[in-house]
Amino acid sequence: MRKVKIGVIGHGCRGCGLMETMLLTDMYEFIMVCDKYEDRVKDGQKQVFDKLGYTPAGTTNYHEVLANPEVEAVLISCDWELHIPIAIDAMNAGKAIALEVGGAYTVESCFELVEAWERTRVPFMFLENCCYNKDELLATNMAKAGVLGRIVYASGSYAHDLRKEVVEGKEKRHYRLRNYLERNCENYPTHELGPIAKILGINRGNRMVSLVSMASGAFGMSDYVDKRVKNGEYVNPDLIGAKFAQGDIVNTIITCENGEQILLRLDTCLPRSYSREFIVHGTNGIYEQAYNSVFVEGEDEYWDPYDYAKHNLNNAEKYKEYLPEFWRTITKEQIDAGHGGMDFFELVDFATRLVEGRQMPIDVYDAAAWMVVTPLSEKSIAEGGMPQSIPDFTKGEYKARPRYDVTDK
Repeated sequence: MRKVKIGVIGHGCRGCGLMETMLLTDMYEFIMVCDKYEDRVKDGQKQVFDKLGYTPAGTTNYHEVLANPEVEAVLISCDWELHIPIAIDAMNAGKAIALEVGGAYTVESCFELVEAWERTRVPFMFLENCCYNKDELLATNMAKAGVLGRIVYASGSYAHDLRKEVVEGKEKRHYRLRNYLERNCENYPTHELGPIAKILGINRGNRMVSLVSMASGAFGMSDYVDKRVKNGEYVNPDLIGAKFAQGDIVNTIITCENGEQILLRLDTCLPRSYSREFIVHGTNGIYEQAYNSVFVEGEDEYWDPYDYAKHNLNNAEKYKEYLPEFWRTITKEQIDAGHGGMDFFELVDFATRLVEGRQMPIDVYDAAAWMVVTPLSEKSIAEGGMPQSIPDFTKGEYKARPRYDVTDK
């Protein structure tokens, strides 16, 4: 299979990681590397040279990437604010798009993204890597096979201590800092929502109708700044005494047209270990990622959670027949490539589908529906938890669109 001629727009921490995985796949030819910071451009060029022995062109102006006739596709992994504007510019330039995740800033921008795709029809894939993860795909295939019955409820979290990353945002030139200072919302919904939306057939026979969001107070970031100051650690002077807008915990409840309920939780401002707390609950049973467990009707119940953990911990292994083949044969190198292997499979899939001319499994309608949760949650929180209608970006076509998953050909 020929290699995809790619231009990388955004070479911060995430862009660097995605490039490293792309290099491992041996499915990409790097034509250009772009970042607004010159040193990051040079780092990206060196990254390619060290692995492949050639140096791609570099620029701090993404329009030069889009104007390059050699570039057939772009990876967009820059600041959240620029994801949609650059994606639209790329569509207008006729470039295929791999768009890194993040919430949108306005509802209108999501409509603009969809309109641009409907006008240009360029290949577009939203890079929600958790849709490729082992646990999420196990639950997805079990749900499709009816093991859990009719799915009624699903939940997930982005539970990740980001205090250090946020507080060091100025020094690391990271966009999260300004978001946490200025916005109060479900700012990163798609890791948990993406797999759930696939399971529930969102945009393909089902849709999300409305949401309500509520946030706790914003205490964690200020407390973390104070602790660093007391410990004699460097803190950006502008953050000492600063008021952060982002609530420590944000809960978002989404209602679906077919009767299901989704719960999302953002938890990034307090000390904790990483978790996505992924749960899928149906009329015949439940999958819980935290225990890697499946409970189906007829099995022994345990009133004590310690007894449940003792008997059910990792019992999902007995359902491994529902895992896709690529997860059964994964290598250590692929596991180490990024986020436990899911980045590798995602980027192989994008390249393969682009070269073979097949449709992308996570399309522009998915991107818009999942990203719009952020501005709607912001509005709901500001209005004291008032419900917000979620637009139908398919304009009614979701009713007839067939289900299409990341494992489908």
